[in-house]
Amino acid sequence: MRTVVVIGGGASGMMAALTAAEDKNNKVILLERQQRVGRKLLATGNGRCNLTNTGAAPENYHGENPEFALPALEKFPPRAALEFFRALGLLTVTEYGGRVYPLSNSANSVLDVLRFALAREGVELRAGCSARAIFRRDGGYLVKTESGEISADSLVVACGGAAGAKLGGVNDGYELLKPLGHKRTKLLPALVQLRARGDYPRSLKGVRADCALRLEGGGELLARSAGELQFTENGVSGPAAFDVSRAAAQFGPGAVLHVNFLREYSGEEVFRMLEEKAARGPELEAAELFTGMLHNRLGRMLVKSAGINPSLPLGSLNAGQFRAAAGACMDFCLTIEGTEGFDSAQVTAGGIRTSGFNPETLESWFMPGLFVCGELLDIDADCGGYNLQWAWASGRLAGRLGK
Repeated sequence: MRTVVVIGGGASGMMAALTAAEDKNNKVILLERQQRVGRKLLATGNGRCNLTNTGAAPENYHGENPEFALPALEKFPPRAALEFFRALGLLTVTEYGGRVYPLSNSANSVLDVLRFALAREGVELRAGCSARAIFRRDGGYLVKTESGEISADSLVVACGGAAGAKLGGVNDGYELLKPLGHKRTKLLPALVQLRARGDYPRSLKGVRADCALRLEGGGELLARSAGELQFTENGVSGPAAFDVSRAAAQFGPGAVLHVNFLREYSGEEVFRMLEEKAARGPELEAAELFTGMLHNRLGRMLVKSAGINPSLPLGSLNAGQFRAAAGACMDFCLTIEGTEGFDSAQVTAGGIRTSGFNPETLESWFMPGLFVCGELLDIDADCGGYNLQWAWASGRLAGRLGK
C-alpha cells in the first residue's frame, strides 16, 4: 500500500485526492488547514460556483509560460469535467459566455458532491491540520504538521495562492516548496476591483452597465475585455473589470481605462440616435439625453462629462454637442490608481515557476514523487469559470501521480 498525501483541500486538492484514490493500492490522506474543505469554492461565482467554461481555450490562461497549462487542459477539458461532476450526481446549467453553474444555483451543491465522493472513496480527511514543512526521506517525503509527522510515498501540494485570505488564501505552499528548490514569480492580485483616481464619479456607486473596456498605459494597449461593469465606492468591479485587473496590477498607477457603454453601435449610429432623441422631445432637458439607452445616473453623468449643461432643452443642442455626448458615451476614461489587494482578489497572478515541473504529469523535474497543481502554480485565467477548470484539470493530472 502506497501512502499519498495531498496538502490543501481546495478545488484542485480535492480533485487530486479523488483521482489518487481511484487506485486502490493508494492510501490517500488529505490535509486541510481550515476546519472544512472548499471554503473558497463556496465563494466563487457570487456563491453560485462558476465551475467551468465550455469555451475554455489557451488564450484564456496567463503566466510566464501559459502553454504549460495545455497538456492538463487537453487531458481533462470542460466536457470531461462536466462528465465527472455528472457522475457524482451534480446537475448543471450553461449560461451566457459558456459559464457553467450547478442547476441548484448554490456552490454548496458542488462542494457537497465532492465531500461525499471523498468519503465514499476512503480518502482520510484531516481538517484543521496545517503542513509546516516537507522533507525528502527514504525515496519519499516526510510532512511535518501541527499534530505530528506523516510519511508519504508521493506528495501533491495544492495549497492554493495568496488571494482571498479571509477564505483561506495563504502563502503556505510557496514556503513549503522553497526549501525543495522550487521558486516563485512575483505575486499580484487578479480578478479584483480596480481603484480610480480622485476625480472618480462616486455618484455612480452601484450602477451596472454592459460595456467594452480598453486598458492603456505607456502608449500601449495593455488589455481588452467586454461584459458587465459595476461602479463601486472608489472604482469599478464586475467581470469586465476583473479581466483587465491582471494587466492593471502589472502596470501600476497611471493606466487609463477606456469604457464604451454602447459597444454594439458605431459612433455615427449613436450620434444619429441622439439627434433623433432631441427631435422627438426638444422640450426635454439635456439631462435626459441618454434616458432609455443607459442607466439614468450614468446617462446624466455622461452629459456633464461631455460639457453640456444638463438643464438646457434638447432642442437647443447643436451637432457638436451631440458628437461630444456620443464621444463621452463611447470613450469614457478613468485613470486607474491600482487594484484592491489580495484580500479582495479571486485569484493570484504568479506563483511557483512552471519550469520546475513536467507539464505532462505536473511532477517536479528534480524531486521525484512531488506534484503541484492549481493556483499555487504560475497559471491564472480570465473571469468566467476558467480558473476552476484549471483547478480540476491540474488536480486530475497531478492525482494520477505520473501514470
